[in-house]
Amino acid sequence: MQAIFDASWRRRALGGEPAAVQLLADSALLPLFRFCFHRVGGDRHKCEEVVQETLLRALRELDRYDPQRGGNQIFPWLTGLARNEITRVLGRDKHAVSLEALWGRMDRDLRAIFARLEQEPFPDELMQRDETRAMVNATMAQLPPHYRQALEAKYVEGRSMREMAERDGGTEKAIESLLTRARQAFRDTFLALTRNLELELT
Repeated sequence: MQAIFDASWRRRALGGEPAAVQLLADSALLPLFRFCFHRVGGDRHKCEEVVQETLLRALRELDRYDPQRGGNQIFPWLTGLARNEITRVLGRDKHAVSLEALWGRMDRDLRAIFARLEQEPFPDELMQRDETRAMVNATMAQLPPHYRQALEAKYVEGRSMREMAERDGGTEKAIESLLTRARQAFRDTFLALTRNLELELT
């Protein structure tokens, strides 16, 4: 999610400016879908409902969004709204209680993970293993968008750091630093997800 959601954008959106509202929808739709999909058990219909209701709620409660607090990144605020919508949707299904509890435990781990990104990077070859593909997809969906986009550019699209730097208008050193943090976030998130799933199955 590369768009800037600063105080100026917030004022325009609160004023009902169509372009500002459309910017939110265009930027948030796919990242939110990825974030929510595994949290509703891979149910596309439920996921679409959650995403739609999250965006509608975001527009209704936009006055509560503080651009300065999030560094002009709206995704963390949106995922907080999405978690509430997921709880509501899963609450209609008595069989989904364990899924909600599982993701509740994961969220606690993930918040701690994203607060510290200083250990050894995750082995790159894991991104290619068939047996872990589902967990890789679930992990990627939970990453902040700029980390996910960097990993996809490097390991899915096969871009060089020079190409990534030219595309983003930065330096190769900055891209290398971003990839280091992204790999660490991926590593810790993957381990948190697998650890919680193992606990759920025992």
